[in-house]
Amino acid sequence: MVRPLNYPLEPHIRRHGPQGYTSHTSCQPWLRDEFAFRCIYCLTREQWFIKEGIFQTDHFVPQSISPEDRLNYDNLLYACVRCNEAKKNLLVPDPCEVAIHAYLHVDADGVIYAAHSNAERLIEILRLNSRSLVRYRRQIIKTMRLLENHNHALFVEWMKYPDDLPDLARLRPPFGNTRPTGIWQSYFAQREHGELPETY
Repeated sequence: MVRPLNYPLEPHIRRHGPQGYTSHTSCQPWLRDEFAFRCIYCLTREQWFIKEGIFQTDHFVPQSISPEDRLNYDNLLYACVRCNEAKKNLLVPDPCEVAIHAYLHVDADGVIYAAHSNAERLIEILRLNSRSLVRYRRQIIKTMRLLENHNHALFVEWMKYPDDLPDLARLRPPFGNTRPTGIWQSYFAQREHGELPETY
């Protein structure tokens, strides 16, 4: 059974490293692939929205605190606009280390439960258990369960990777890419080789 809101099993290790962009928005194709087309904080997926602009580039260490890291790829995250606005200029526990299954669990009732103090802080700062978010997650879980059992084609539409996977091999960061092997692990490359799962 595919779970639409499961945090990753392992801490996130960066697989891309584009360098030299003059705008952090230029990193978005890389970040989309890096974080599997979903918000690193709340797991909301691109595939669940039609409207553009729902996802943004988040500076883990805010620009107001570390302006020199404004264009540092390893300081950039992929987040939905709600979580990005909730975070603002606050320092939060590193979601690449904390937002994992061992520390955060989304129950069938839509509530996120924490098993670590830093995970609790992440929930509190980003208000991940607000009434509206809990209700939204509960609806997503129930809907996906229903579709999985009764309408597989529609279930796949909701749970598949986006159609517009970025072809990272065609991109040319001004100062190169410190992790070039990540391109061949990208979701576009997996699709080209017939290895991309139907859902995730």
